[in-house]
Amino acid sequence: MNKIEHIGIAVKDIEASNILFSKLLNVKPYKTEVVESEGVITSFFIVGETKIELLQAINSESSIAKFIEKKGEGIHHIAFGVENAQLEILRLIENGFDMIHQTPKNGADNKLIAASENLAAGDLVNIWDSTGVKVRKADASGGIAKKCDGFVLASVLSGANATVYFEGIITGL
Repeated sequence: MNKIEHIGIAVKDIEASNILFSKLLNVKPYKTEVVESEGVITSFFIVGETKIELLQAINSESSIAKFIEKKGEGIHHIAFGVENAQLEILRLIENGFDMIHQTPKNGADNKLIAASENLAAGDLVNIWDSTGVKVRKADASGGIAKKCDGFVLASVLSGANATVYFEGIITGL
């Protein structure tokens, strides 16, 4: 494990919570996303290198609905960043941890995509597809604005998986 990736907070009303956290953190959420497979709508804030994820249930069967019913609103999880999720799951199982999931699964906010070159933390990136989906630095050769599809928070070596954060098409920063 190499960092705390984000802190997940279960909430009853994501719109009211977005207003509260926007005032508290002095930033607006950078992304809201429905994750049907988990039965939640999520909202993400970032302050420095710290991310906060708000989670609201969209059905009564979701783990968030059950959590709030049992414990009320509050911290639901702490997500850790790892180099290889499958190897980390195996390591934890070998050390006696009970894992809810035996294999990695997709969640909110990010996608893991192979980087086609070394990327630095904060690089704006483009996604391209030739023999497979890859990530490369955004092209600034066409002028001052950097058209990009997303950004990376942490440095990545060429050929490694990069976590890419999306918020529509970003045309200039």
